[in-house]
Amino acid sequence: MKLLTPSLLIITCFVIGGMVFKSMAPRKCATILPDDTIFVLTGDMRRIPFAMRQLRKHPGTDLYIIGAGTNGSYEMARRVTIESDSKSTYQNALAIKEIAQRTGLDRIVVITTEDHMNRAKYLIEHELPYSEIVACPVPLTDMPVTKRLERWTIEYIKYIATLFGIKEG
Repeated sequence: MKLLTPSLLIITCFVIGGMVFKSMAPRKCATILPDDTIFVLTGDMRRIPFAMRQLRKHPGTDLYIIGAGTNGSYEMARRVTIESDSKSTYQNALAIKEIAQRTGLDRIVVITTEDHMNRAKYLIEHELPYSEIVACPVPLTDMPVTKRLERWTIEYIKYIATLFGIKEG
């Protein structure tokens, strides 16, 4: 029983932490202002189409598609810029920092899937501590519950690693 107690405690903490992690993730897109700049992180096929719908709703905004996976064919508006050098969420954060500093942005909208938002926002806030980061999560719809649970678990583990200073991987 003595050996089981620490393991049970660790598992319980992990599960409770995972529930808190999921509850902290924004559920809805925050208000996008007319002069905002939107950054969409690639990596999931739902993100760019969602971002393009947001761009149609807010035609005065600029949109940056950040990261790997931008080689698809998308109808590009004149206000869309593609950054394809970054290959990880941390590199996405660095690319966003460079763009935000170069263009003088102090408020940015981040689009990524709801399971990825906590870690992405954490990394971007770390790179741009004086900027307002507005979350606009893409819902994980039409996905089996087991697949969603798997994705949330993986992102939770990556988030824990990020809190310990592991930014890549």
